[in-house]
Amino acid sequence: MENKPRLSFWQIWNMSFGFLGIQFGWGLQMANMSPIYKYLGADESTLPYLWLAGPMTGLLVQPVIGAMSDRTWNRLGRRRPYFLVGAIIASICLILMPNSSAVWMAAGLLWIMDASINITMEPFRAFVGDNLPEEQRTTGFVMQSFFIGIGQTLANALPYILTALGVVGVMKSGIPHSTLIAFIVGAICFLGAVLWTIFSSKEYPPEDIEEFNRKKSESNIVGTFVKEIVEAVSDMPATMKQLAVVQFFTWFALPCMWQFYGLTSARHVFGALDDKSPAFQQGTEWGGLCFAVYNVVCFLVAFAIPPIAAATSRKTVHFICLMCGGLGLLSTFFAANPYFLWIGMAGVGIAWASILSMPYVILAGAIKPERMGVYMGVFNLFIVIPQVVMSFIVPQIYENVLGKDPLNVVMLGGVMMVLSALSVFIVKDIGESKIEAIAGGGH
Repeated sequence: MENKPRLSFWQIWNMSFGFLGIQFGWGLQMANMSPIYKYLGADESTLPYLWLAGPMTGLLVQPVIGAMSDRTWNRLGRRRPYFLVGAIIASICLILMPNSSAVWMAAGLLWIMDASINITMEPFRAFVGDNLPEEQRTTGFVMQSFFIGIGQTLANALPYILTALGVVGVMKSGIPHSTLIAFIVGAICFLGAVLWTIFSSKEYPPEDIEEFNRKKSESNIVGTFVKEIVEAVSDMPATMKQLAVVQFFTWFALPCMWQFYGLTSARHVFGALDDKSPAFQQGTEWGGLCFAVYNVVCFLVAFAIPPIAAATSRKTVHFICLMCGGLGLLSTFFAANPYFLWIGMAGVGIAWASILSMPYVILAGAIKPERMGVYMGVFNLFIVIPQVVMSFIVPQIYENVLGKDPLNVVMLGGVMMVLSALSVFIVKDIGESKIEAIAGGGH
């Protein structure tokens, strides 16, 4: 086990604080992109195609950024230069997004924004693996879950809060002014939170600086990155392959919720007939508020996960949490009033806290420290590939199998989440076995 000093609570807090801003950006996107597309005239069945920006840019960007950051060392450190560049570009896109005048403009901005968010976010995962010893990694990743919960809660609820405070009116495109202001606030929070982490945290230099400099000086950088990524995939630990199955079902389920939950709320709970109805804005903003509920639950339960995992196992915790999420999504079928939706979202929040921490904790204990960045990037393939699969399958079955009803897409997500919970039992947690062996040896 690598010999790294234990960090204090506030040191872990500072190194994770940037996730607050990153998730403010993600939260605004998750709750508002489907309504924005609808306001701009997009057909409902094409929404998964328009959402492809996130998984596709993750598929292309994160493994490369992971490999690049493994080879970076300058005045800002190893991962922090990527935090900064991504945050600046993403903040600009957040300001421009609600000013979109056409579907193509919003879709183009989403591609750029998602690429820049991925540039910022992937090194944050490796940042925890770099700086924390094995026994503190659960705390580190759970701290990220905590900030993810806060950031997304604020982002999800902000348009609803602004409307409640009296922000009214719409732009020429039909996009509400409350959405415009929320995205501007999100841009400020994104950049500010990332800058906090950059200036309040430090990084350790590479352990073997001579070997690091040799790799850094190699002329064919692109070829080297591709080779390193291919080697990482071919040498993938068994634990990582097992987690891939869990991740597939999990990340097929989540976009079913993100893309269609607000539309489900508007149609089935608020009775909106189309996007021109006042009930459509009310229903989609309530859907965003429901997302805020699951994120509130996420950061409330985030710090309960480590002691429960210690008392049981990390796999047990992840199974229970994912099952809560699946049952929560399935409960949407019985929603008769807006507040009933919060019950299901509480279950999703429990799942979300574990989704954002447990797979990374289990993975970090099964891979070599010097390849932390590239493996965290490759692991993202198991997040983006199921989203891409979902984006191509759902439009093909939306009319015939799913009855052109967004509620049925949410139900499909619930089924997939239950399957993800059941697949946890095939995973072997190598890192937890190491900790148990050391504890048994009296170290």
